[in-house]
Amino acid sequence: MTATAQTTSPTRRSTLSKVGHWAMNNGALVGLILLCIGLFIATPAFLTIPNIINIGIQAAVVAILAFGMTFVIVTAGIDLSVGSVAALGAMVSAYSFASLNLPGILTVVVGLGVGMLAGSISGLAIAYGKLPAFIATLAMMSIARGLTLVVSNGTPIDTSDTVNIFGSRVAGIPVPIFAMVLAGVVCWFILSRTVLGRSMYAVGGNIEAARLSGIPVKRVLVWVYALSGLFAGLAGLVLAGRLRSAGPQAGSGYELDAIAAVVIGGASLAGGSGRATGTLIGAILLAVIRNGLNILNVSSFWQQVVIGCVIALAVGFDVFRRKTDS
Repeated sequence: MTATAQTTSPTRRSTLSKVGHWAMNNGALVGLILLCIGLFIATPAFLTIPNIINIGIQAAVVAILAFGMTFVIVTAGIDLSVGSVAALGAMVSAYSFASLNLPGILTVVVGLGVGMLAGSISGLAIAYGKLPAFIATLAMMSIARGLTLVVSNGTPIDTSDTVNIFGSRVAGIPVPIFAMVLAGVVCWFILSRTVLGRSMYAVGGNIEAARLSGIPVKRVLVWVYALSGLFAGLAGLVLAGRLRSAGPQAGSGYELDAIAAVVIGGASLAGGSGRATGTLIGAILLAVIRNGLNILNVSSFWQQVVIGCVIALAVGFDVFRRKTDS
């Protein structure tokens, strides 16, 4: 009997160690599950199909922005312009329809192209102009928001029917959820299945070592911010499609939610780590927190306090995890 206990004890310890390691690497998922259980106990109306779909819609725009932000944070960068770039892409798309009479499908291409162009300019300033990412994207945030106001003259502009599809449903499922899933798959594919994705991790891990190993660091950085802008353009179209118009103040503050979703999802601000699945979980977690607090009639002011605490805990958890791994 003693011998059996002695042989099973190491096995049990090994199992507990594996569970603990999995929980450590999937803290956002564990937190999301526990949060959903807690909210279901507090209010059974939380886990209903209509509310789950509502959470998906709420998470969609932030998740799409966050997928683009994942590329940036993997390379140890930051992009403060994505909210404004999303608004600019949507506004130029709407303007091209309302004033230039472009076909609907072209207005979508224009919106995506404007977002990618804005991101590329930031990337060029960072890679070749040697500007810090914080400064370059802060400048782009101001430029994009200003251009949005110039194009719109401070008033909303109706979007094309093609863009409005982003606010519709297919087989009962909102199109923003489809767009979120598609963006997530593209993000996952780039990070895990392409040379560009592997180069992003290398640049974020050690930029000098990446350069010495032959990786075209400057080109990689331009692509990173161009992709962030492209995803921002898509997020802007989804937001405009839901509202059936492009607003000059759309997307304000969304860049902070995008950064929060990536960090909560397990990416390190120091670079070199980050996953599309983690980012998706982080975006859904933020949406669940807001949705749950709304159902519980918690003030929107306190919601900001809760979100801030969650971000602080996520960053603290990342620091603890890196210290443990080292």
